[in-house]
Amino acid sequence: MRPETGAGERQLTQFEDQVPFVVRLDGDDRQALFRSGSPLAFPARQVLLREHEPSTHVLVILSGWAKVTSAAPNGYEALLALRGPGDIVGEQALLSGRPRGATVTALERVEALAVDADRFGTLIDERPDIARKLLALTADRTRDSDRRRVQFASLTVQERLALLLLELIRTHGEESDDGVQLTAGLTQSELAGSVGASREAVARLLKQLRERGIVRTGRRGLVVVRPDVLRKMARSGNG
Repeated sequence: MRPETGAGERQLTQFEDQVPFVVRLDGDDRQALFRSGSPLAFPARQVLLREHEPSTHVLVILSGWAKVTSAAPNGYEALLALRGPGDIVGEQALLSGRPRGATVTALERVEALAVDADRFGTLIDERPDIARKLLALTADRTRDSDRRRVQFASLTVQERLALLLLELIRTHGEESDDGVQLTAGLTQSELAGSVGASREAVARLLKQLRERGIVRTGRRGLVVVRPDVLRKMARSGNG
């Protein structure tokens, strides 16, 4: 059983796209989408889609989770999103005809359907409701991203990191003997990119959290020992 969701978590999660693409489709459109794809499987840490490469297909995730990241020329890597069952990835580059704008990497074993560009184009031409749902999804993701930036602009890096860790507890937390194990397997650079801070700043904050007994780090990754303290830290920046 996961810890109870706190006020800070609720404020953050209300900005998320909570409805995966597949769930938005009616039964006939969903089946048409599934018939158009070919099944693929990716082991943990394998790249599903790579930034800057030409767009040749979209992927519909059936099981497992993946991270969406983008790297700057100086090596700064930002975590843009986590995508899971029912989500579609790679659609923006395909629809715009531009190279891919982000890298998608499996966090665990991922099973997906690959729909090539021509078949996907035919599908949305023949089934306009799929195109409308895809447009709505894109609008929701853009709006949620904008809202998150506005929210984060009013918070300190510590408050942003607390909110992110609380969100990861909700989406990728597993109870362990000494706390909640975060299973997403994100690097410090990716955490830093997600909260708009340098890797060094996030490393210092994590060190402080470890010294206070709020988190633990080890071979298996990050364990949150005191989510209640993180909630207080998050609320301090939310009135």
